[in-house]
Order: sequence, then structure tokens, then C-alpha cells
Amino acid sequence: MRSDLIYDALTTLPNRYMLCQVASKATRKFHKPNSRIQETMNEVLQRFGTARGKSDRLLERESVPVLVAQRRAA
Repeated sequence: MRSDLIYDALTTLPNRYMLCQVASKATRKFHKPNSRIQETMNEVLQRFGTARGKSDRLLERESVPVLVAQRRAA
């Protein structure tokens, strides 16, 4: 069911609004003229569900020094 695909995709993109925006853009890009749009949408959601989340990629990277802005007294 598509609701299962959506819940799996939310692990990759936790913001529902962003998921809708990205899924609609990806559906337009991946759609083939002689196929059903519903199948293309399901395919896109499956890809999002199986994609590794942003947090997984951040944990993989080596530690990178972060510059912190310091405020000065006026």
C-alpha cells in the first residue's frame, strides 16, 4: 500500500512538506509517457524508503571542525 511506502520514505525525509515537494518533482522527472503515474509515484516512494537517511551519512563522515561565530561586546 502507498501509506506503507510513505511511512518508509519519512525515515529519509522527516519533513512531510519536503517529502511531498521532492516526491512530486521526482515523479515528473522519472515518469515514462506510456505508464501510469501511480506506478511512477510508488517507484519514487520506494526509492526514498530504501535510501539512506541524511543522519546515516553524517555519522559516516569523519569529524570536521566546525567554526562557531563568536559575538563581541559592543
